[in-house]
Amino acid sequence: MGVIRGSFKGVRKTFVKNFKLISHFIYNAAKTHFMTTKIATNSEMLNPEGQWFGTRRVEPGQKTELVLDVFHSVARKYDLMNDLMSGGVHRLWKDRLIRMIRPRDSMKFLDVAGGTGDIAFRLHKATGGRAPITVCDINASMLQVGEARAIDRGILHNLDWVEGNAEKLPFPDNSFDVYTIAFGLRNVARIDNALKEAARVLKPGGRFFCLEFSHIDNPLLARAYDAYSEKVIPRIGKAVANDADSYQYLIESIRKFPRRGILGKRLVAAGFKGAKVTPLSFGVVAVHQAWK
Repeated sequence: MGVIRGSFKGVRKTFVKNFKLISHFIYNAAKTHFMTTKIATNSEMLNPEGQWFGTRRVEPGQKTELVLDVFHSVARKYDLMNDLMSGGVHRLWKDRLIRMIRPRDSMKFLDVAGGTGDIAFRLHKATGGRAPITVCDINASMLQVGEARAIDRGILHNLDWVEGNAEKLPFPDNSFDVYTIAFGLRNVARIDNALKEAARVLKPGGRFFCLEFSHIDNPLLARAYDAYSEKVIPRIGKAVANDADSYQYLIESIRKFPRRGILGKRLVAAGFKGAKVTPLSFGVVAVHQAWK
């Protein structure tokens, strides 16, 4: 009996020891899985647009390259296509943006994704050419078009052209008074990263302005606009720029862009305050603004 009792105690001791080891292993494995899942979930919550190039699912780095190809393709005809697609109304939207900014020559401006210079030229004119303006664009072809247009206009001073990515701007912290991005944010692979970069390079009290396509609230007008976008714009792109696919992507990118209220929350999450939005033309576009 003593032998049996001793053997039983030994088995029980071994079982308890093994059970503790197995339990510890399962706990750590579950903890690791939970943490990995949580990190993945948080990552997916940021920059959801980075997974899409139009309606095609891609990696964020791949999206950046694909967008670069689109704008290399359309750079020479970009301004003409804007006129044809919007009936020239894009000029009124950009003029409204400048009025909302109320530029002064004491301000230092950064225009991101502004390659062809439309916003920069307006800022230059509004400040009498006295304010320093930097245009930053990831696409060298767009910058070349913008620089050529500046020379044609005789703008040779206080306007710099810098090739750079909105997600990692090549400027020091607290450098600018005003950050603008017009019809460019929806083409950025990692929008939340770009918003944080905007906050980083702005001075305390600096202002953020984004002019971007938006979503029409009226269902009837929305259907009419969708029909125009799907049937007309790619055909104009084919006829004028010999590139229907790039303009099909631009239409799809509008639909993937976050709703006005959601973008406002993401601005706050990026470090801004006082985020507000002004819809224009029944919500076809909107101006988003915030303060650092």
